[in-house]
Parts: sequence; structure tokens; C-alpha cells
Amino acid sequence: QVQLVESGGGLVQAGGSLRLSCGGFASIFSIKSMAWYRQAPGKQREPVATIASDGFTIYPESVKGRFTISRDNAKKTVDLQMNSLKPEDTAVYYCNVVNNWGRNYWGQGTQVTVSS
Repeated sequence: QVQLVESGGGLVQAGGSLRLSCGGFASIFSIKSMAWYRQAPGKQREPVATIASDGFTIYPESVKGRFTISRDNAKKTVDLQMNSLKPEDTAVYYCNVVNNWGRNYWGQGTQVTVSS
């Protein structure tokens, strides 16, 4: 069973930076997209960055210009660079991989806390 593994979360002051990494999907083939989602307490899980197989990236307005998703196809890892962090970015961040057949794979999540 594939289990994605996230790392890099933690506590940071507002305006600071964190880099999240996700691996553990070396056995997943025909990847359609990779993404990072987040879920704050009492809120629904939402996507914060998506990268398609052709490299096309999508960001919601709330993180555009501050977050950058990148991938290493050889290592099968996907990272999320988060700059200019705000308290409202506080959430559990999840890595997501979707294959060409629409199957979703998720990590266990990593906590990001931004203090004001």
C-alpha cells in the first residue's frame, strides 16, 4: 500500500518561510498531477498548489506569489516552498498524488503553524 510521507512542517513567525517535502510514491506510475492541500480547524480541506504532468501549475489567489510547488521526476518527490507566511496559513498540509485513472493517494499530513 502506497503511503505518501510529508516532512518540513513546524512553527514559524509571520513573514517567515517553510519548505514542505513529499515522497514515498516511487511505486506510483502514470501520475496525472501532484498537489498540496491544507485543512485548518473547522474548515474543509482546500488545494493550495497543483502541478500537472506537463508542469502546469495552479495556485489559489490566497497563496499566489507566496507559495511555489516543484517536483523532481527522477526522485519522485514534490515540494512546497512557502514564503511570507501569514497566521491564516496555519493548517495541516497534505500531499496528494493522482494517477491517470483518477486514483488519489494522500499523506498523513504535516502541521504548519504561523504565529503573529
